[in-house]
Amino acid sequence: MKILVTGGAGFIGSNFIRYFLASHSHAVVTNLDLLTYAGNLENLADVEKDGRYRFVKGDIVDTVLVDGLVSEGFDVLVNFAAESHVDRSIESAAPFIRTNVMGTQVLLDAAIRHRVHRFVQISTDEVYGSLPQSGAFREDTPLHPNSPYAASKAGADLLVLAGARTHGLDAIVTRCSNNYGPYQFPEKLIPLFISNALEGKPLPVYGDGLQVRDWLHVDDHNRAINLLIERGQAGEVYNIGAWGPGAPEWTNLEIAKMLLRLTERPEALLRHVTDRPGHDRRYAMDYGKIAASVGWRPKVTLEEGLTRTVRWYVENRRWWEKVKSGEYRDYYRRLYGNRL
Repeated sequence: MKILVTGGAGFIGSNFIRYFLASHSHAVVTNLDLLTYAGNLENLADVEKDGRYRFVKGDIVDTVLVDGLVSEGFDVLVNFAAESHVDRSIESAAPFIRTNVMGTQVLLDAAIRHRVHRFVQISTDEVYGSLPQSGAFREDTPLHPNSPYAASKAGADLLVLAGARTHGLDAIVTRCSNNYGPYQFPEKLIPLFISNALEGKPLPVYGDGLQVRDWLHVDDHNRAINLLIERGQAGEVYNIGAWGPGAPEWTNLEIAKMLLRLTERPEALLRHVTDRPGHDRRYAMDYGKIAASVGWRPKVTLEEGLTRTVRWYVENRRWWEKVKSGEYRDYYRRLYGNRL
């Protein structure tokens, strides 16, 4: 199987590449990544010498590059490439529209032209907006994005589904809940809180901290994507999350306190800061459709997943210290000069 992964130097993409190579002995993976601030080739240092893996530096908005690459012939294209930080989208929406909307369309055009067998669009629960105090998002929940980031991902989703219906492209959209795990860029809540706690720095909690999120370990997410590549139905949307009826829910404040316990740091490090504009109050994903379709269910409990994740950040302190200081980008500058 020949597979093209876009955004594979990021958090979820790099974990997926590692998972896919380990699960498919005859797979050949090409990783197309622009190496923006969240891309880090050190995430894939353990596979960079694997003959089944190839890295291509490039932008998914570059029509000539993308068309030439996709013309090589791929069985699957998995699009992880995205601007994904809500706070950054509030500061400036333009990069999100460029990458998430225009970039997705460039990939779709190439996939349709060169007959990629399956196109998988990695999306987010944030396209649905905010939930009331009960229930969960289903695939037929109306889209109601509340941030520029979420709006750009909703637009990309609709373009992919239009490509399936208009052009007959074998395409699937996956919408996942908040991922966490190793190699996550430390601007996101869990790695930021872990690394700050290990450094003895404050943990900034938005508002009252009572926002509820559906937390999914990256290993469970990648297992779901693999199953959908193999057995998902073309033209469908699949929610991927860890919520279920009667399942416990955790506020951001509870997550922060749990991480302080796991890092053996005091709750005095908690700092409540001004809430972000348009902050969604609650997310939860009903994964009944993917469970019925391909037999997927989450396996990693939050307690187990956070314990494993904290251990990884403790054991890989040098990795996140270089990321937070910006030192990790020196390697790329030596390779690519001023193009970064």
